[in-house]
Amino acid sequence: MAFHGTDFYGLDDLLTDEERLTRATVRAFVDAEVLPIIGRHFRAGVFPRALIPKLAGLGVLGASLHGYGCAGMGPVAYGLVMQELERGDSGVRSFASVQSSLVMWPIVTFGSPAQKERWLPRLARGEAVGCFGLSEPDFGSNPAGMRTTARRAGDGWVLNGTKRWITSGSIADVALVWARVPEEDGGEGAAAIGGFLVERGAPGFTAPEIAGKLSLRASVTSELILEDVAVPAAARLPGATSLAAPLKTLTEARYGIAWGAIGAAMACYEEALGYAKDRVQFARPIAGYQLTQAKLVDMLQEITKAQLLSWRLGGLKAAGRLRPAQVSLAKRNNVRAALVIARTAREILGANGIIDDYQCGRHMMNLESVYTYEGTHDIHTLVVGQEITGLAAFE
Repeated sequence: MAFHGTDFYGLDDLLTDEERLTRATVRAFVDAEVLPIIGRHFRAGVFPRALIPKLAGLGVLGASLHGYGCAGMGPVAYGLVMQELERGDSGVRSFASVQSSLVMWPIVTFGSPAQKERWLPRLARGEAVGCFGLSEPDFGSNPAGMRTTARRAGDGWVLNGTKRWITSGSIADVALVWARVPEEDGGEGAAAIGGFLVERGAPGFTAPEIAGKLSLRASVTSELILEDVAVPAAARLPGATSLAAPLKTLTEARYGIAWGAIGAAMACYEEALGYAKDRVQFARPIAGYQLTQAKLVDMLQEITKAQLLSWRLGGLKAAGRLRPAQVSLAKRNNVRAALVIARTAREILGANGIIDDYQCGRHMMNLESVYTYEGTHDIHTLVVGQEITGLAAFE
């Protein structure tokens, strides 16, 4: 049965015809291509790689970028794409988000003409997969502490270090690795930070997959290990010389996550609503009891608030007025709301909520990771706190 969305406030009226068409196209794709297979992929702990060319065919990869075969969507249309993909599964949205916002966007923004020509058309067509190597085993929330280094060697660079929790790392054809450049001054006595495009198969570069995950099981999560990996001078992004470059890149990805969380929330709410109407206990559907109705109303309320917040965020982005703290507010609000909604849906489904015949348990587990990655909930709290007080609670 086709999904018609959750829209208690008639928010469709705020969308353009193009935005509604984009959403409808991706929504139909998720219903036909993602939902029938994602449960078994989650169970097996395998990413559905067959979806990559289909996502490319939809124009989803690099959707917000212009040129190089990209769709050039506006911010709201792109957000709706992320919403619908995460309605299918956070792992599918994560793949598209990493490819688009964490790999293609920094190449567009900081890359050389040659880097753009070489990688962007292939990434847009799904012929190449990219990953983003920033987080390290000891430095997640504090990327400034990274230990991965790049040192000059002849006309090129040699990279050493380890990255962890890297989406698509083990299947990537190119990894955008961020590293300290100790011999360069990054300001205030700190080493510069550079971005380097490291290709699969480079000697000394391995990307083992992280096993045993309870969350994002239909996604590839990896380590990147760099042991004296030599890359040419042309592998460095010329426009990325400080930590500001990866942080700006993360803002792009977090914007999509704020929208994506709404999709997971809608999937859980609609599943719980339908179940509650059908499940009869003590002579009536459980949807007829006050406690269940209160839960459903709370879920709908939070979805509606998240939709309005994201729509306004998209308008600010389109107008060039978006501030990183505004993205942090949306990410922390929407992901927390989605996680609570998933847990509540699981509660309404009772024992059925813990089996993967239903969606809510899968979304609940996935959202535990989304709550943590791309900046933890607490870090986004402190980012907004600094914005409104002018006082940094962390270095």
